[in-house]
Amino acid sequence: MAINNLHDVYHDQLQDLHSACSQALEATAALSRAAKNKELSEALIAGSNGISDGMDQIKSICARHDIDPDGEHCKGMEGLVKEAHAHGIDADFGDDDARDAMIITQYQRMVHYALAGYGCLLAFANRLDLDEDGAILQKLLDDTYDGDRRMTEIATGGVNQAAAA
Repeated sequence: MAINNLHDVYHDQLQDLHSACSQALEATAALSRAAKNKELSEALIAGSNGISDGMDQIKSICARHDIDPDGEHCKGMEGLVKEAHAHGIDADFGDDDARDAMIITQYQRMVHYALAGYGCLLAFANRLDLDEDGAILQKLLDDTYDGDRRMTEIATGGVNQAAAA
């Protein structure tokens, strides 16, 4: 598809973010299984649910614009998922607390990628006067920020301290 205007950019990035979420969903589920801290594991499960909801919302936006949400493969998230596996899931850890600290690190990297995607899509939707899309994207952006803040609270509320001991 040739990208000729902001509508085309918007459609391309909807597909890219759908792909990113799909990849992050699998990795987040694996991170939740690897986490030893109960609060962290539960937060990652909630994160998986949020990612799944985001994918559903992106699909609904794509349907309104008659585009296939699966029309793109996000190479950026592919790299972040590989990093999450290499450093948070498959790595050899002698300490569960250190693993949990690394899991938070890897998850937040993926979340920050999603935050950038949602933020850009929201700006595009607003510029294109796509009010219904904008409302959905704003909620997804807010929910993603909430999940990121929760991870920071878990890290600073005990996981990092336990890993430092």
